Amino acid sequence: MQDTYILTLSCPDRPGIVHAVSGFLAERGGNIEEAAQFNDHGTGLFFMRVQFSCPAGDAAPLREQLGALAERFAMRWQLHERAQPMRAVIFVSREGHCLNDLLFRWKSGLLPLHIAAIVSNHRDFYQLAASYNVPFHHIAVTKASKAQAEERQLEIVDSEGAELVVLARYMQVLSDAMCQRLAGRAINIHHSFLPSFKGAKPYYQAHDRGVKLIGATAHYVTADLDEGPIIEQDVARVDHTDTVEDLTAVGRDTESQVLARAVKWHAEHRVLLNGHRTVVFK
Repeated sequence: MQDTYILTLSCPDRPGIVHAVSGFLAERGGNIEEAAQFNDHGTGLFFMRVQFSCPAGDAAPLREQLGALAERFAMRWQLHERAQPMRAVIFVSREGHCLNDLLFRWKSGLLPLHIAAIVSNHRDFYQLAASYNVPFHHIAVTKASKAQAEERQLEIVDSEGAELVVLARYMQVLSDAMCQRLAGRAINIHHSFLPSFKGAKPYYQAHDRGVKLIGATAHYVTADLDEGPIIEQDVARVDHTDTVEDLTAVGRDTESQVLARAVKWHAEHRVLLNGHRTVVFK
């Protein structure tokens, strides 16, 4: 019997890191199935993702021994069981295309997730949630109730043991405190090719500028609106005959695809934070 794990790490770059990691795994009967690494010469940091199998058993000793190895190299590291789907909560408002796409991909076995709950500031998608047998939580948000609403939202995230929060066109700006609580585990889809056309109504901004390409950006949520580390982007071609409604329709498909790829890569532990940027081992 074999267990499969995914090890991700980052540390100051120096000779011998790959040798040390591969040797560590070999000494414990580990077989490397997939490996990728990146040296950021600008920051002097080294990043690595290793998927490996090893004889089945308690993972605690492996984690303890990895801790000793990590200390030698000043590594920041995580070890994940590949067979364990990532628990996620999806936030949505009144645009349901990204939510519908994620639910379909999840139920089709295309995303290594367990969608534990859907949270919305509107009631529009409670029937869609029910059709997938996913708990739906309606939490109204006003200026006066925002703090209480976010407290309730975080209670749901914590109670569900969610490792990931997906803002699937959730049209509320999260508070700084909530962004800090969800740092590195909340992904937003912005219906624009950042850094262009930030904020509200980017398709109107794009149409006003007569763009020939429209795009979508999936990024981690930070306190700076639409400034978080970018995970994935894509574009679609348009022309002068397209109305704002045309741009919006084309953009929805792009948004859904970009968000699905970002969520998949995050759930597969392929995305490592590198300051205000990301390293994505596709």
